[in-house]
Amino acid sequence: MPTVLETYIENRWMVQPNHSNHLGSTHGGNVLKWMDELGAMSAMRFAGETCVTARMDQVNFKRPIPVGDTALIEAFVYDAGETSVKVRLRAARENIRTGETESTAESYSVYVAVDEDRNPVPVPDVTTDTDRGERLRQGALDGEAKR
Repeated sequence: MPTVLETYIENRWMVQPNHSNHLGSTHGGNVLKWMDELGAMSAMRFAGETCVTARMDQVNFKRPIPVGDTALIEAFVYDAGETSVKVRLRAARENIRTGETESTAESYSVYVAVDEDRNPVPVPDVTTDTDRGERLRQGALDGEAKR
């Protein structure tokens, strides 16, 4: 069974002018797309199956990501149902030169594992085998409960 840390993925996108709105910061739709793509990859790593987006919880944009910074997206699986996979998503702006980061958006998303005919298929149970994995999982469960 995959562990929480085995599903942890982070990726960076350099924010270019073609990603920006008229204010010179990343268009929110781009951030949502990057979050959803990384969330699906984390869910697929966990399930060992193709996963499709079932729900993206409320996404609050806290601050912009300006052109020239990177969008840092983190995703990891923290819970699972019979065929569903819950993924914690966090976005941040990162100054690539200094490494300074600042939280910009977050979400709790649900993906469903499907077979080649797009029928839901069972997923494994979530496990943790490290303190860090357990902290990530518990933090996500606690955060979800507060929503």
